[in-house]
Amino acid sequence: MELILKKTVESLGEEGDIVKVKPGYARNYLIPKKMAVIANKSNLTLLEQEKATIVARREKQRQESESLSKKISGTTITITHRVGEEDKLFGSVTAADIAAKLAEINIQVDKRNILLTEPIKTLGEVIVPIKVGYQMTSEITVQVAPLEAEK
Repeated sequence: MELILKKTVESLGEEGDIVKVKPGYARNYLIPKKMAVIANKSNLTLLEQEKATIVARREKQRQESESLSKKISGTTITITHRVGEEDKLFGSVTAADIAAKLAEINIQVDKRNILLTEPIKTLGEVIVPIKVGYQMTSEITVQVAPLEAEK
């Protein structure tokens, strides 16, 4: 089934692209969520009319993604956490913790865009990829340090 994407879908393509998908995926997910419309004559003519605004919107999003990528690439943040015996963390460092720490230095990133395969459970340095735009990622360094106990 051919569809015109009205929104960028990570696994399919960007807004304005014409894609082929299985009918069930189209009927049950993309069309009800208003992410796509059927590629018929009337919708194709509407797409041609809106082409310039879609291209401008894509370019603006790409520029915002590149500026965010430049802002965060090479950034190092330090997160302190309580540790027990043998330097094992109590709990773990999650994407929400990283997003909160980035917000402290005025970098707004949604925690769902922080691509941690699993929470960080050890002390030391970890390189964490962050999705900044459509098929664009940038990396930051997260240093996990022990929280000094007050005496």
